[in-house]
Amino acid sequence: MKLIKRIINRIRGEQALQKLLDRGLKVGTNLTRMSGVIIDPAHCWHIEVGNDVILAPNVHILAHDASTKPFLNYTRIANVKIGNRVFIGAGAIVLPGVTIGDDVVIGAGSVVSKNIPSNSVAVGSPAKVICALNDYIAKEKNKMNADNVFGEEFTLRNPDFSNVHKQKMVQACEKYGQSFVE
Repeated sequence: MKLIKRIINRIRGEQALQKLLDRGLKVGTNLTRMSGVIIDPAHCWHIEVGNDVILAPNVHILAHDASTKPFLNYTRIANVKIGNRVFIGAGAIVLPGVTIGDDVVIGAGSVVSKNIPSNSVAVGSPAKVICALNDYIAKEKNKMNADNVFGEEFTLRNPDFSNVHKQKMVQACEKYGQSFVE
């Protein structure tokens, strides 16, 4: 089973985290790396990731830019630093030379081509800061109520998770526009 997983990850372009660490990637504690995440395997020693970082599916973190190779015969390389308590949304791309501060949310599909300061929410292509993180969290917290907040029993981690759980969550989303789950 491990061999099959390694082959699938290789086809997707994913490298085992330990292999990247052995090559020089620096990672703090509590990294969550979902499926399809690519951390530049050819220049991972230029990348530093802080504590409590979540990389959603299909995030790409690049420390090199080969666009100069056909013209200069050299590839541009730059360090990437991702701070503590950072969430990078699905399909986002972090380009070489970028520093992302602490307490940051990067929206799904964003292209981060410039530094993002701490306590920010940044979205778009190119990613731009749209608000302070604490303002975003306060706004989302105000949307939470007893009918649209669900515990861990409403996740696939629960062996007894059922269609009843799913339906309750769907109904909450229909009534409130969204729901929240642990």
